[in-house]
Order: sequence, then structure tokens, then C-alpha cells
Amino acid sequence: MPSKTTVTKKSPKKTPTEKLKDEIKSLKGELSQQDDKYMRLKAEFDNYRRRKSQEIIDLLKYDGENVIKDFLSILDDLDRLKEAFSDIKSSDVSKISEGIDLIINKINKQFEELGVVQFTEVGDVVDPELHDALMMRNEDGKEENTILEVFEKGYRYKDRVMRHAKVVVNQTPS
Repeated sequence: MPSKTTVTKKSPKKTPTEKLKDEIKSLKGELSQQDDKYMRLKAEFDNYRRRKSQEIIDLLKYDGENVIKDFLSILDDLDRLKEAFSDIKSSDVSKISEGIDLIINKINKQFEELGVVQFTEVGDVVDPELHDALMMRNEDGKEENTILEVFEKGYRYKDRVMRHAKVVVNQTPS
């Protein structure tokens, strides 16, 4: 049997100029990939920085929240005390009542400066986002879901409800 000879084609040798062109093309591809990685990393970092900045702004925006919550019960106690004294009429009681009014006004002024807003009055319509209905009562001449009595006023700090108002609501018989 005759022997077969294998012929291999050799690729033509590249000239130094062609080698440089290939290397430049390869380096441009790598540079493009690195540039893409850099842009993605930069975008991720910018998003992270914006998120952290917003978290800090929110934290600072509501930094007085706990202090305000502590004041609310004191203010409620002063309101109740004033109501208790309003039934009794004497010169001493009126002086105590005036003192209580001054304290309440001072606290309300501080709240106003901090951005705390009081809400809920008798006659308002119940809003489940703002009110906690403690009791239902039926009073003639009043519309359904009207607030008849306010046990504790509601307070809002900036755009957050600090405390829901506790109220008695009118419910017509069905």
C-alpha cells in the first residue's frame, strides 16, 4: 500500500504590522470591557450614595419623634386636669386653671415650631387612617360616622401620624 502523506496548510506568517494591529484590536476590546465594568460600578455607587443620603435625610427629618411622643401624655393629663378644675369655681382654682392654660399653650407653641399638628374635633368624620374608634354610640340628629367625643387628640409630625385620635363615633341603628 502506498503511504499517504498529510499536507498541512500553514497560515501565512503575520508581519509585525499585522501583529501590532491584532494586539491593538485585542487591547481595544479589553479596554471596552473595562470601561463597561467601570461605568456599571460607578452607577451602582451613585445609586448607593443616593439611597444612603435619603436614609440620612429621613432619619434627621424625624429625629424628634420620640420626644414628641413623650410630651403627648403630659399634654393629655394637663387637659384632663383643666377640665376637672373647670367645674369648680373659686379664685384659687381659676389661678391654677390659668397656669395650666399657660403650660398647655407653651407646649403647643413648641409643637407648632417642631411641625407637630393636632387633629380631630367633635363633629369631624371618622378617618380610619387617623382615628381609633373606642366606642360607638347613637345620637339622634347626628350623621353616621361623626365623632361625638374625643378621648385623646391625634397628632401628626410632618407627614407621619404620631398618635391616632381616640374617639367615640355616632352609629345609626341599622
